[in-house]
Amino acid sequence: MNLTLDSIAERFMRYVQIDTQSDPNSTSFPSTEKQKNLSTLLVRELLAIGITDAAIDSYGYVMATIPATTSKPGPVICFCAHVDTAPDCSGTEVKPILHKNFQGLDIILPDDPSQVISVSQYPYLQKFIGKDIITASGKTLLGADDKAGVSIIMQMADYLMRHPSIEHGTIKILFTPDEEVGRGTEHLDLQKLGANFGYTLDGGELGSFEMETFSADYLVLNVEGVIAHPGAAKGVMQNAIKLAGAILAALPVNEWTPESTDGRQGFIHPNHIEGGAEKARIEFLVRDFDTPQLQKHAQRLAEIVKEVIEKDTRFSKAKFDIQITEQYRNMREVIDQYPEIVTQALKAYEKTGVQPIISPIRGGTDGSRMSFMGLPTPNIFTGMQAIHSKHEWIGVADMEKAVEVLVNLVEIN
Repeated sequence: MNLTLDSIAERFMRYVQIDTQSDPNSTSFPSTEKQKNLSTLLVRELLAIGITDAAIDSYGYVMATIPATTSKPGPVICFCAHVDTAPDCSGTEVKPILHKNFQGLDIILPDDPSQVISVSQYPYLQKFIGKDIITASGKTLLGADDKAGVSIIMQMADYLMRHPSIEHGTIKILFTPDEEVGRGTEHLDLQKLGANFGYTLDGGELGSFEMETFSADYLVLNVEGVIAHPGAAKGVMQNAIKLAGAILAALPVNEWTPESTDGRQGFIHPNHIEGGAEKARIEFLVRDFDTPQLQKHAQRLAEIVKEVIEKDTRFSKAKFDIQITEQYRNMREVIDQYPEIVTQALKAYEKTGVQPIISPIRGGTDGSRMSFMGLPTPNIFTGMQAIHSKHEWIGVADMEKAVEVLVNLVEIN
C-alpha cells in the first residue's frame, strides 16, 4: 500500500510548535485556553479536507465524522488522541528539528548543548539509522506525546477523504484536552460521539499494542501533631513535619516504589507534601494492575504510619487519617469483554507487516476512562520516545506505519 505520506513530518512539526501545555493546578476546563489553539486549527483542517461536521465545543473537545463508503453494516470506530502536552517540561516555543538520514551519531541539541541524545542511552535509535527522526532543540519537550497521535489521525483522515474507493464504515475522530493532568474525559459526551468502540493513538515504539493499564487511586495521608510555642515546647510539642519525615523514611527503599519496580509490579508513590508543625499532608499515587491490590497498598501504608507513631515517643499523641479517591481502573477489565476489537487491530498490524508487541501500560490513557464510560478503547503505537523530556524524539517511519495500520484497520471492519 502506497499511502504517499510525505507530509506527515511537516504536519507533525507544524502542530508541535503550538503550545498546548496543560496545567494541573488549574480549576478551569480545559485547564489552559491555549490548548484550543491547536484544536481550532484541527477543525479548520478537517473542514478543508471535506469533513463537514468537524467542530470544537466549549470544553475544547474536537469531534468529526468520516462518512462510511459502504452500506455494509459494521461498528462505528473512533480514533482518539489528546492535544495537550505534559506539565513536566516546558512546551513553549518548541523548535522541532528534522534529522534526515540519521547516521547513529550523538545528537547535540543546539539550544542547550548539554542535552545530548545518543544511541547508547536510547537503543531504539538504532532502528532509524538511515531514516529520518525529529527532535526538539534542547530547551523544551517535543510534544510527540500526543501530537504524534494527532498527526497520525489527521493523516489518516486526509488519506481516506482523498480515496473514497476504500470501503470502510463510519469513523469518528476525537481530540481531547487535559489528558496529561488526568482530566481528559471529564466533560466528554460519548452519546454525542456515537461510536461503538475506539482506539487511542498514544503508544510508543512500532508494534506496541496496549489493552491493559494500571488501576489507580489518589491517596492523601493527613497527620496531626501537637502544637506548642517553641519556647515552651519541651515534653509538649509533637511536630507533624517531623512525623511526616519519619513516615517517608519508614517506606521501603528497594520495593514498592516507582524507581524500584517494573513490569506488572505495583507501587505507592509520595508525590507531594505540605504542612506545618501542627498538621501535614502527604499525597500518594497508588498503582497496580490488580485492582483489589490498591486497597492492600493503602492498608500497608496505614500499618507503617501506625507503627511509626506507636514506636516513636515523639509522636505518641499524634493522629492520622487517610482519604482515597479513585482515579482510573485497568481497562482490560472492560476490553476482555470485547475480544473482537483486539482481534481486528492485530489483523491490521499483520496486514501492515508490523509485529505486535502486547504489553501493559504502567500508567493510564484517556482510553482507560473511556472504557469504563462505555467505549472500550485500547491503545495503538505512534513511535514517541523519551516523552515528557527535552530528549523526546520520534521516527518519521513509525508515524507512517501507524497511519497504514489505521487504514488497514478500517478496511477490515
